[in-house]
Amino acid sequence: MSDPIVEIKEVHKWYSRDSLRIPVLQNISLSVPQGDFLALMGPSGSGKTTLLNLIAGIDRPSRGSVRVVGTELNDLGESELARWRARHIGFVFQFYNLIPVLTALENVELPLLLTPLQRKARREHAEIALRVVGLGDRMSHLPRQLSGGQEQRVAIARAIVTDPSLLVADEPTGDLDKVSAQEVLDLLSRLNNEFSKTVVMVTHDPRAAEHARTIRNLDKGELV
Repeated sequence: MSDPIVEIKEVHKWYSRDSLRIPVLQNISLSVPQGDFLALMGPSGSGKTTLLNLIAGIDRPSRGSVRVVGTELNDLGESELARWRARHIGFVFQFYNLIPVLTALENVELPLLLTPLQRKARREHAEIALRVVGLGDRMSHLPRQLSGGQEQRVAIARAIVTDPSLLVADEPTGDLDKVSAQEVLDLLSRLNNEFSKTVVMVTHDPRAAEHARTIRNLDKGELV
């Protein structure tokens, strides 16, 4: 592991409702080295997903600095931030978010439609990503023809097909049985170990967190 890929300094996040200010994150400072596999743990409502969304450029802090892949995210406009996310962030969610009428290959190809790649190159990249996650024999299958674990692996292939700088995973095993969850966690570990992908994963499951190199805990919006 080397220089930080994520640097968060004195970040606060709150939401306003009428005259009320509802605090979610309080004075968060966090550094994630390149090549790390970080698990963010904590009870429901502790601010884990909010912090992940700040790292991924989905949300903005109310105060403080969020620098990811050398870019101060507060300095980017909305369109700049969207382009930055497309280039640098791969997303893995609890509920796969696959398009039901598209094949596994077509689902994985989707992020590449925003790139200058021609159709043949897009297909080649998508095929490689599916082979990496062990689904080279399921490329023409629709999501309904796959198990939950296979659907999540398609989602991971979609997340890595653009070769992002950072993978962010929000409860990636939360909707899976024990065996499928283990397969997905082993895959994330392999992407981290063999392909040097930096991974930031939100989880409430201690068994999932055991796959990470680093574990940080959130409680009531504070890192503890």
